[in-house]
Amino acid sequence: MFISAHINAVLDKKPNITMDDGADLVAAIHGERKDLIKNILGSTEETTTGVIRLKSMAANKVLMFPVIAVNDAQTKHFFDNRYGTGQSTIDGIIRATNKLLAGSVFVICGYGWCGKGLAMRAKGMGADVVVTEIDPIKGIEAVMDGFRVMPIADAAKIGDVFCTVTGNLNVIRKEHFRNMKDGAIVSNSGHFNVELDIDGLKSISKGRRIVRDFVEEYRLKNGKRVFLLADGRLVNLASAEGHPASVMDMSFANQALAAEYLVKNYKKLDKKVYVVPTNIDKEIARLKLASMGQKIDVLTPEQKKYLASWEMGT
Repeated sequence: MFISAHINAVLDKKPNITMDDGADLVAAIHGERKDLIKNILGSTEETTTGVIRLKSMAANKVLMFPVIAVNDAQTKHFFDNRYGTGQSTIDGIIRATNKLLAGSVFVICGYGWCGKGLAMRAKGMGADVVVTEIDPIKGIEAVMDGFRVMPIADAAKIGDVFCTVTGNLNVIRKEHFRNMKDGAIVSNSGHFNVELDIDGLKSISKGRRIVRDFVEEYRLKNGKRVFLLADGRLVNLASAEGHPASVMDMSFANQALAAEYLVKNYKKLDKKVYVVPTNIDKEIARLKLASMGQKIDVLTPEQKKYLASWEMGT
């Protein structure tokens, strides 16, 4: 409903640059409102999941205009995803539950940039962090960052608090809910509430009730209780305030400058997904550092020559 209203209100004007989150708007345009494609110069995408969807559209030759993957800019995912999601997710879980994280087993499903940030913050709060992953490289990284890594089937038995940050669906399923400790807390901060198999949770429950804002108790048929936060939706937005403006400013700067880049260059771009140009990424970082009162060094002419030379060896 919201997407349709947005399309009707805005995209019938021309020309347009769309700004998307999760590729929902672009998908709707390519589905139900193809008549608007002729008015669109390009789009920018804010999220990891959205970029994955858009790359799939491009690979299948159905994407009808160029897209800038704002999420893939270093000044976006290194900061917004890691520090923003990390802090705001912890904030949402604590606001909803008043749970003491110190001494608890905190299970994080997914070790992308959001998972890394969340693991860092949970560890800082004194939790014993367990990571579940499907990517062996990210698994090794999590181990070397000091975390235990195991399948969700094993983690389900020992976790006190769970949070999914994968962008996939049914990451925690009914067989996992069934094996959780009595009183386990389950949340999602990665994508829509499809990351959690809520229908599966309902099917193994004999009752449920709201115990406080954003906390729903499911009484399982085996006698255990599982507490679902924010109906499985993004806990950092539902029960907290999302990312602080002081980290979102870089993301929004990427959106604005990527839109400007599209307006100036769309005629030269193919119908595929592009990264944010490096010069834009670095300029945002420079401006952010300056706004924080921080300075960095500049290469001397001698250093520039050395880095550009192959003759000057060791």
